[in-house]
Amino acid sequence: MERGLDRSLEKRVRVSRSLPFMPGSSTLPKKNQNKSNRLLISVTVVGSAGPLRFLVNADELVMAVIEQTLKSYAHEGRLPVLGSDFNKFLLYCAHGGSDALSPNETIGSFGGRNFVLCKKRGIDLAAAEAAAKSTSGWKSWLNKSFHLKISSH
Repeated sequence: MERGLDRSLEKRVRVSRSLPFMPGSSTLPKKNQNKSNRLLISVTVVGSAGPLRFLVNADELVMAVIEQTLKSYAHEGRLPVLGSDFNKFLLYCAHGGSDALSPNETIGSFGGRNFVLCKKRGIDLAAAEAAAKSTSGWKSWLNKSFHLKISSH
């Protein structure tokens, strides 16, 4: 009789492990574990009308979130046009400090759900400098040649 009870108990254990999640059970199935790892984040792009909201995995890298934000931004046809190079952008935690988030860290490690995306400053300055040099080349040559200061009106 003991063997009969052991076999029936063993059979129930095998069956319960193969069944989907039941309320009151101590383990979640793998499908629900992945969903609980997702975050609804809000990313405000500086200069844009409003935030973008989408789901990401908590273990997603910051650089992947920046890339996803740029794709969503372009897909919605928002202005100004930003481009798709995620290396030109920084992501900040909206309620955090003034330091940009590291691109190689996971988005879930910061504990926030609201972020701000903006362009890196060095890139804008370099582009503005190059544009200024190309438009005022003859003026700078004259200034160097004659040691004169020619103003541009």
